Amino acid sequence: MYRCAGRDLGGQALAERALAFQRGLAQAGLSPGERVLLVLRDTPAFPVAFLGALRAGVVPIPISTLLPAKDVRFIALDAGVRAAFVDGALAPAIGWDALPSEATLVVAGDESFSGFADRASRRGDPPAHPARASDPAFWLYSSGTTGEPKGVIHCHRDLPATAEAYAGGVLAIDASDRVLSAAKLFFAYGLGNSLTFPLWLGAEAVLHPERPTPEAILELIAREEPTLFFGVPTLYAAMLASPALPRSLGRVRVCVSAGEALAPGLLERWRSRFGVDVLDGLGSTEMLHIFVSSRPGVARPGSCGTPVPGYTIRVVDEDGKDVAGGEVGALLAHGPSAARGYWNRPEATARTMFAPGWLRTGDSVRLAADGAVHHEGRTDDLLKVSGIYVSPFEVEAALLDHEAVVEAAVVGRTDANGLVKPCAFVVPRAPARSGEALARALQEHVKARLAPHKYPRWIEFREALPKTATGKIQRHLLRDQSNRTYS
Repeated sequence: MYRCAGRDLGGQALAERALAFQRGLAQAGLSPGERVLLVLRDTPAFPVAFLGALRAGVVPIPISTLLPAKDVRFIALDAGVRAAFVDGALAPAIGWDALPSEATLVVAGDESFSGFADRASRRGDPPAHPARASDPAFWLYSSGTTGEPKGVIHCHRDLPATAEAYAGGVLAIDASDRVLSAAKLFFAYGLGNSLTFPLWLGAEAVLHPERPTPEAILELIAREEPTLFFGVPTLYAAMLASPALPRSLGRVRVCVSAGEALAPGLLERWRSRFGVDVLDGLGSTEMLHIFVSSRPGVARPGSCGTPVPGYTIRVVDEDGKDVAGGEVGALLAHGPSAARGYWNRPEATARTMFAPGWLRTGDSVRLAADGAVHHEGRTDDLLKVSGIYVSPFEVEAALLDHEAVVEAAVVGRTDANGLVKPCAFVVPRAPARSGEALARALQEHVKARLAPHKYPRWIEFREALPKTATGKIQRHLLRDQSNRTYS
């Protein structure tokens, strides 16, 4: 069952609307294998359209509701979509010009596509398109933090694989649970949280169509009483800093974090405040959901846990050889939900999906003696300072340990001698305090915790850090700003 804005949509009503949507696709002349764009907020219209398209064999492509019209057009042209289903609240901002001339625009209401699916013409349920588990089912476009977004092709088997392995095997979700996800349905993380997991395991899901501000999420937790909450590190930090922070999370039994590594101090402060673990997880659009995760009751600060059941990993050097325990290397992952490839990107597919089920994740990690994975950042984010690799995440975690810091991001800046040194962008808890004195205090704070060469040589204060629609910090923009400012 879905709950949205105080209204419920049960399984039978959802099935009827998805079947109506499937009939509408057939009546509009769409054939199996053709693509449709979904630009939908988190309302019941999303599962209706997504499930109806899957049943018809039509490929749904959910995209961010925050993309500007030019990016919507890029994806629509890249994917060759036949139709776009757009939330009524978003349609004026996107408009017809964002779509190819041959594509049909259908505007959705809150729960259905009035006028698109002719329910009066129903003559029994339409048959499901015959599909194999390995057939392409839906696409998700990568967030494009470092370049043009790529269409990630996922198969029918990938959705239940994540539900069985992670939602069932790690979180033990069942029919007694109610889930709330700040991550939206268009994002791989949110798609599992709010669509796949509840439907496969019988739980309820709370949908929130608006921006997931700390105050809005805290109000939803109090009103809807979820048992599981899915967020991202930046939101957990903002919630802890909110004046609306309650003393209790009510019925929440476990929280989950993904998208970026969870700083150790953030987990400790959350656990101290609420007595509830935040399970750090490592996932990707290409693997569809979390494939390395902490476990309830044994979450350790600084670690994102061990592989989810059914998934395996390797940590390798530049030559593809396994690194020694405790050394930083590139993470390779294998699992049942690995993407089939990138649309029209054969070279990128060969680089990332180098063997069936195996992915080069682009993450740098190290393995502890007990097999726990410690995330050291994206491979491209690692800094070489004084000839030694430095993890930006390690420096960020030290900064976040200071009571004056809400958010921090560390990138490399080239100094006057052509050498790379850490540069930190910091969002202070009290903007009025930002200045040279606080910068020096933060530098000393990091020096006291890490090796001397790791401290940030420059600290710049910001009101906010640039982020993708999924909440990831856009470090490439900060790198550009940093070196442009200094040069």
